[in-house]
Amino acid sequence: MYNQRRVVIDAVYPQINCGEFYIKRVVNEIVNVKAHVLVDGHDVIAASVLYKDEKERKWNEVRMQHIVNDEWSASFNVDKKGFYSYKVQVWVDHALNWQHGIERKIEDNQHVKSELLEGVTLLKPLLKKASKKEHAYLSHCINCFNDETKYNEAIKESQSQELHQLFFKYPSKDLYNESNELKVYVDRKKALFSTWYEFFPRSSSEVEGQHATFKDCERLLPRIADMGFDTLYFPPVHPIGEVNRKGRNNTTEASKSDVGSAWGIGSKHGGHKDIHPQLGSIKDFKTLVKKAKQLGIEVAMDYALQAAPDHPWVKEHPDWFKWRPDGTVQYAENPPKKYQDILPIYWESKDYKNLWKECLDTLLYWIDCGINVFRVDNPHTKPYYFWNWAISEVKKKHPDVLFLAEAFTRPKVMQQLAKQGYTQSYTYFTWRNTKHELIEYMTELTQTDQREYMRPNFWPNTPDINPYHLQGANESKYIQRYVLAATLSSNIGIYGPVFEYQIDDAIPGKEEYYMSEKFEVKHYDWNIQNKLTAIIAKVNAIRHKHEALQQTNNIKFCHIENDNLLAFYKWNDSKTDELLIIISLEQYYAQQGTVQLPLADLGINAGQQITVNDLVTGSSYNWHSEWNFVELHPTLPFHIFKINN
Repeated sequence: MYNQRRVVIDAVYPQINCGEFYIKRVVNEIVNVKAHVLVDGHDVIAASVLYKDEKERKWNEVRMQHIVNDEWSASFNVDKKGFYSYKVQVWVDHALNWQHGIERKIEDNQHVKSELLEGVTLLKPLLKKASKKEHAYLSHCINCFNDETKYNEAIKESQSQELHQLFFKYPSKDLYNESNELKVYVDRKKALFSTWYEFFPRSSSEVEGQHATFKDCERLLPRIADMGFDTLYFPPVHPIGEVNRKGRNNTTEASKSDVGSAWGIGSKHGGHKDIHPQLGSIKDFKTLVKKAKQLGIEVAMDYALQAAPDHPWVKEHPDWFKWRPDGTVQYAENPPKKYQDILPIYWESKDYKNLWKECLDTLLYWIDCGINVFRVDNPHTKPYYFWNWAISEVKKKHPDVLFLAEAFTRPKVMQQLAKQGYTQSYTYFTWRNTKHELIEYMTELTQTDQREYMRPNFWPNTPDINPYHLQGANESKYIQRYVLAATLSSNIGIYGPVFEYQIDDAIPGKEEYYMSEKFEVKHYDWNIQNKLTAIIAKVNAIRHKHEALQQTNNIKFCHIENDNLLAFYKWNDSKTDELLIIISLEQYYAQQGTVQLPLADLGINAGQQITVNDLVTGSSYNWHSEWNFVELHPTLPFHIFKINN
């Protein structure tokens, strides 16, 4: 195929899978675009990034700048939710090429009358685009270029910055080339910055042994708000199956008093669109959602696509489940674990279209009830293309809806879910404990393509995971883990009050809670306040105040000569908020070290004084050198410094 275009575009970034998937941003974030741009010979070339939101017809344009080695870059801001398109456009800039050539000839004392006449042909097309003032100037230049008696003035104007700017402003773009069109999806701010608190609503009663209601949950809302959480996540609130119900501590035989696992959804009382009768009514649920919102808290629902054996779906839609030759339904298994109280969906059912529609209708039903955040249970056990379809269908009419993928599985599986549309993802942070592990993992999340599409959400614990390093751990370790999550990642969450009360009884040899709340009603004294609750509240307040902690990708680890001390620098895009965080990874003994400041990133010289303010204690320190001494004790094993220079 013939192609007369001379400028080549290569390595456009960011793009995921050659543009198959969109990158992600939130409102008012920046998209930094890079590309390799090359031309044969030595002609002057130019490049732009063209972008528009999905409702715009006309492309916006921002000119790219040459960085080094044929690499060009430009940035644009996304200020609306929804899809944006962007592409790179390049061309040989004949006008600037002409100006560059004539400048060199004039420097060589060559006579350039012919070149001036050539310039006239480049100036005339600009007259139609120019303003009144610009038109007058261009006419003056054309007159000079055509008049031999004005030769000296002509060569002066041919090299003028004013003419250069007009050529730059009104390029001709002959034989321009363009990259493929790429997409970015823009979410609301909460997609990037959120602070989650999880508890079982049935365990919120003030009366020991009594199943709680949504009214009891309302009582706890001020506590959660005061601790600085903006998202309240409930495990499933639907009716719980009675057939094969699990007993306390995950036993296979349940007594009449056992409440079962909240994830064993469905019974004679209804299914995924119904409320567990002991929690209250749908009206009570909507009231809770409304009151939470008044305190700045969004309620997040669990979306678990599975069914108890007595779920209405089993009788009404038997084709949605896999039946064995003996007439029984295959229950869920993840050897050696068995979930006799849960039936997995049969996604290869011939009735899959109705199945998909019902799953989507379930989401839309709860969205109509005021829910805009879903934590999705085990999404990696359902088809990827189903998620792409379902999330896309929801986003068409409800762009504020966010999806958190609870998929503790293989890295590429987690990445694929993010590519298919998930807003946030649980991560391996729960098991990253040493300095090397934390730096390596954060580098993977923030310095690879994952930064463009996978938003991590760091959880120190979950009802499913009681990590070994928290089993028997002291208060300092819990503080350390929360502060690590809260400063490394902009999205975080904890399972409470188990976390802040340091409840860590475990099944021996397993990362599972002994007498797990997943299978019984617990009773807590929700009025307890301790050092950990105070620090959580303080750190969350700092997060809400400082933009540097409201994003994840702007991070640089700082050298410090101690493997038990982790130091890193974080900043917002405009660098109006710069923080230095230092955390001790040792829970028993004081740790000392000398931290190296990132002077080049801070824009300061060695020997120049800076002041760092500890945002927790209020203490201030004046530092004059690149290397500075720090000491941390288990009683308060971290610094969050605001850098002032």
